Amino acid sequence: MIVKELLKEGNKILRNNHIKTSMLDAEIILSMVINKTRENVLLSEDIKLSKRQINHFNHLIRRRAEKKEPIAYIVNHKNFWNYEILVDRNTLIPRPETELMVEKLICHFKNKKPFILDVGTGSGCIILSLLDEMPDSKGIAIDVSFKALQIAKKNCKRLNLLSQVKFMKKSIKSNFNYKFDLIVSNPPYIERHKLKNLDPGIRNFEPKIALDGGNDGLDVIRKVIYKSRKILKLNGLLALEIGNGQYKKVSKILSDNNFKEKFLIKDYKDNVRCIISTLVI
Repeated sequence: MIVKELLKEGNKILRNNHIKTSMLDAEIILSMVINKTRENVLLSEDIKLSKRQINHFNHLIRRRAEKKEPIAYIVNHKNFWNYEILVDRNTLIPRPETELMVEKLICHFKNKKPFILDVGTGSGCIILSLLDEMPDSKGIAIDVSFKALQIAKKNCKRLNLLSQVKFMKKSIKSNFNYKFDLIVSNPPYIERHKLKNLDPGIRNFEPKIALDGGNDGLDVIRKVIYKSRKILKLNGLLALEIGNGQYKKVSKILSDNNFKEKFLIKDYKDNVRCIISTLVI
């Protein structure tokens, strides 16, 4: 069987299982199987594939089609900012709105060297993107998941940033011996009773500890805001990613804790998805 035929077959299986990005996903899976870029796959349509490659491709297609497993977990990476970030089921899959937050922070701190704390670092995509764009800056990345930290460290090594960041297994409630110029977090913010209604690809595969924000979705957000009052430098920035529809509630918590909004970042549907505020005590 040649590449063109296998892609056609994979696309059909995915489409019949209601995968909206069927052809794209088939191309991404095949590019991993034959160890070529997706672009090179499309230029190699007449190359004949081995039986092993065909079987491997079909196995991965079934994972995507039948179980609705996210493509990022199947191929173990996700493009984020300018990089290919390693991910697995111990880390959230980076989202486009998070890139918007990274872009704003890089613009704000251009030619500066902030000391950064990343709360709930997961794959490390946020802090590593920031540090790579700001080579004189340093940071600390924390997470309560040891397995997530292992992935973050691998990404850090791949980007040659080991000298700029320290990874720690700890929660935001822990003690810190430093004060930071920037605290950034994409915390769990989904209301607990809504977890069961999530898309199967999220509900069944992404780590619940990184999704569950408690009864009102704001448990961890509150903790990050409360702690930031103590460990953020005066006029330092707190950048929080929030859920759709949470802006008013989070804005009030920030205001009650002496934070003043500096930037609001909206997603591609015009929803406020990130609040960047400054401590004004």
